Amino acid sequence: MIGWEDVYNVVVAVTPLYVALTLGYASVKWWKIFAREQCDAINLLVCYFTLPLFAFEFVAHVDPFQMNYMFIAGDAISKVVIVAVLVLWAKCSSKGSYCWSITSFSLTTLTNSLVVGVPLIKAMYGQVGVDLVVQASVIQAIIWLTVLLFVLEIRRSQTDYSTEHETVMGDSRVLSVELGKDLDGNSIDANAVAVSDTRRPAFWCLMKMVWLKLAMNPNSYACIVGLTWAFLSKRWHLEMPPIIEGSVQIISKAGTGTAMFSMGMFMASQEKVIACGMSLTAFGMVLKFIAGPAAMAIGAIAVGLHGDVLRVAIIQAALPQSITSFIYAKEYGLHADVLSTAVIFGMMVSLPVLIAYYAILEFAH
Repeated sequence: MIGWEDVYNVVVAVTPLYVALTLGYASVKWWKIFAREQCDAINLLVCYFTLPLFAFEFVAHVDPFQMNYMFIAGDAISKVVIVAVLVLWAKCSSKGSYCWSITSFSLTTLTNSLVVGVPLIKAMYGQVGVDLVVQASVIQAIIWLTVLLFVLEIRRSQTDYSTEHETVMGDSRVLSVELGKDLDGNSIDANAVAVSDTRRPAFWCLMKMVWLKLAMNPNSYACIVGLTWAFLSKRWHLEMPPIIEGSVQIISKAGTGTAMFSMGMFMASQEKVIACGMSLTAFGMVLKFIAGPAAMAIGAIAVGLHGDVLRVAIIQAALPQSITSFIYAKEYGLHADVLSTAVIFGMMVSLPVLIAYYAILEFAH
């Protein structure tokens, strides 16, 4: 049962995040310490160093042999349901958009399980609930954040390809005009000389571009390396050498703090604190706190989950927005304003929402 002490523990866990957020906001908005280019550089630091090492350290210490694979299967089904709905919406609706499908996937499925989820779920369902939340976080880091990264990289590669071709076309037209005559003195059509292939790159060419970029991005393999170590260490009872663990921890411990600091700097560069407006904020909250848990309920029931495991599955799907999803959105230039608002506003409203879910599920039981 949730008491005031449990609510206090959640507040204690969340408050340091807002301290880091406020410092980032103040350093740009009020104190003018960082310029825009420096803000982008700090986001790169978070994206390519602190978050990958944070993910590696977190995943490396789990026990993959003790996971509830039915719970994981239910989570996977819920994600597949969401992806299917978003793909159909993007293809069949006049208002559909693949870019908004990517953002909607983040809003619906990616949660901040460790900071808010662990203390609250522990108060609700004890250590069993905590274990399930941690397992969901591991799978999110290994699979779903990697899928998000892959899709974002495809989008960036397509954009870069189109930009390069538009540049070549422009240069070709200029060159053809400067030449205006052939060797016989006849006029030359500039469009005939210009490179006019603006189509998307071939599938295998695109995949090659994407995999090369992912190979240089530590986020794409940090969790895989961590999971490999987790299997080896638990199977043969190995201990990570202190020199390696210390080297990882010195940066990884700054992961969540620097991510919130970067978000604060991004907020300061916007005209409004709620950068995306109230309508998109409400849309994000509906996806996060209604669509996500509903899809999770479908997946959990489909695999036969019941009792406290079913209730934990639904509640953890209603946890506030993942901070990492904002860092990716900022780095890849896709609706960072929506994701930042979802993280900030979501953490503020998540406590009463999660308690309401807990009460409803207990009453239904």
